[in-house]
Amino acid sequence: MRAIVTGGAGFIGSNLVDGLLAAGHAVAVVDDLSTGRRENLAADARLHELDVLDTAALNAAFAHERPEVVFHLAAQIDVRRSVEDPAQDLRVNVEGTVNVLNAARAAGARRVVFSSTGGAIYGDADVLPTGEDAPLRPLAPYGASKHAAEGYLGVFSALHGLSTIALRYSNVYGPRQDPLGEGGVVAIFCGALATGATPTIFGDGEQTRDYVFVGDVVRANLLAASSELGGAFNIGSGVETSVLDLVDHLNGVGGGAGLTPTHSPARQGEVARSCLDPSRARSQLGWGPEVDLDEGLRRTLAHVDATSH
Repeated sequence: MRAIVTGGAGFIGSNLVDGLLAAGHAVAVVDDLSTGRRENLAADARLHELDVLDTAALNAAFAHERPEVVFHLAAQIDVRRSVEDPAQDLRVNVEGTVNVLNAARAAGARRVVFSSTGGAIYGDADVLPTGEDAPLRPLAPYGASKHAAEGYLGVFSALHGLSTIALRYSNVYGPRQDPLGEGGVVAIFCGALATGATPTIFGDGEQTRDYVFVGDVVRANLLAASSELGGAFNIGSGVETSVLDLVDHLNGVGGGAGLTPTHSPARQGEVARSCLDPSRARSQLGWGPEVDLDEGLRRTLAHVDATSH
């Protein structure tokens, strides 16, 4: 198939591009390289360097590529930045998504797979692991903007018959991870372990997250592209891990001196506990996580070690 990956030079996007190319698909990338990196991209991926807010350039790229499937990952992903500048977060995550949906429809795409968020949308949930039908209580503009973007997927499906699906990720980690995103603590801690630095834990370290390996997320995107299912699907491990537990896991797989973090005050807008229930994805998409945390951390550390020398 012909695919476009917006945000394809970023952490998750570039791993998805590699997965698509390995499966024999033709892949074009839309990325403004504000956080993505050209060196993340395989030579076989065509790069259109542009901003999803530039509608003329975006429409021209889509018209040129005529994608069958669009994977929309371009986003403002920094929770703290969304608190500081919610209007810009809104523009990129909502207006940018609408622009991509319009461009996809005009280019004749049959399917849009949207990368959404789980923990930031559900907020401090009453039930863990949290299912897709739980109340939505975003604590930061980032979660609110992703939720709003999901709403536009439904609108475009109803109005225009465009096939859409939203994948609500838990905390994605793995090779090429940028320390900005929701799962960025793994990248920060792996970097500290590789260099002997002292990382910082914000709060008491008892806050929990659900860590899912990027290779499993790539597989979820490929399954979503080949299905006709709509709505939202949690993509997570279903396992709750505290920051202190994460340190223990890293020290267990990393060897050497290990991490000895310091503590700073908790940050505004961050969820206390987060863990997603992936049952719907398992039963309907045929997806489940295959890489456990220790194995995923080993692969991530190996990548950090290989790229830091």
